[in-house]
Amino acid sequence: MAVAELPQPTRRRRLRRSDPSSAGFARRRCGKGFMYLDEQGGRITDPEIVARIAGLVIPPAWRLVWVSPDPFGHIQATGFDEAGRKQYLYHPRWRERRDQQKFDDMVRFARALPGLRAVVDHDLALGDLSREQVLACAARLLDRGFFRIGSEQYAVTNETYGLATMLKSHVVVRGETLAFDYIAKESKRRVQAIVDPEIAALMTTLKRRRGGGPELLAYKRDGHWCDVRSPDINAYLKAATSLDVSAKDFRTWGATVLAAVALAVTQPEHLS
Repeated sequence: MAVAELPQPTRRRRLRRSDPSSAGFARRRCGKGFMYLDEQGGRITDPEIVARIAGLVIPPAWRLVWVSPDPFGHIQATGFDEAGRKQYLYHPRWRERRDQQKFDDMVRFARALPGLRAVVDHDLALGDLSREQVLACAARLLDRGFFRIGSEQYAVTNETYGLATMLKSHVVVRGETLAFDYIAKESKRRVQAIVDPEIAALMTTLKRRRGGGPELLAYKRDGHWCDVRSPDINAYLKAATSLDVSAKDFRTWGATVLAAVALAVTQPEHLS
């Protein structure tokens, strides 16, 4: 008796690294819609390729659109939004992989938080306006306020600020409360208050210092004031945790905690 041949499982094709600087498909206006050109400039008419590109749902407002010719490229498309920022569309499997990596990173970050907070508590108690004490102050603020770290370049060109670039004029200390009011990323005003007597006392001293520039965070070295930079804060976090963490992880952690709390307090309409 002949045995029916079982179908072999289809092997999943592996993703490959895309290079948006290499030749790819381009988008051009065509009537009320768009057409796409191949690497040689010819119009793409293959229904399968056209359907794949349509499935990417590339925003119409994007300019200088590049589309990966490889359906298994990890980056599927790039373009520049209305603000001139380069944006990316990733392969769904790449996004899944990155999401899993972010989850694993958050688990490691959560386990490292108690140790990091202990280091911060120790360094804050130094009371000498040293690099360690002021960077510990920055870490405490990240932990409690989920600030963006900021970019020195954006502070100069866009006058938008984060924790590392904030000015003394951006915070008012009232007793144990710190009131922050500044222009953040995308020119959005951010106002928030943090209650922390230890940080409030240190901030009062930093705001009243006579030396240095207008920046809020600065430390003393050999009698001179040195401004805190974003790499300084990230280096402190890495050294304190022995992990590849950065200021951005605090914002991801904060969003994770808020989402967990929201789920915990949400009551289902019907219990089965």
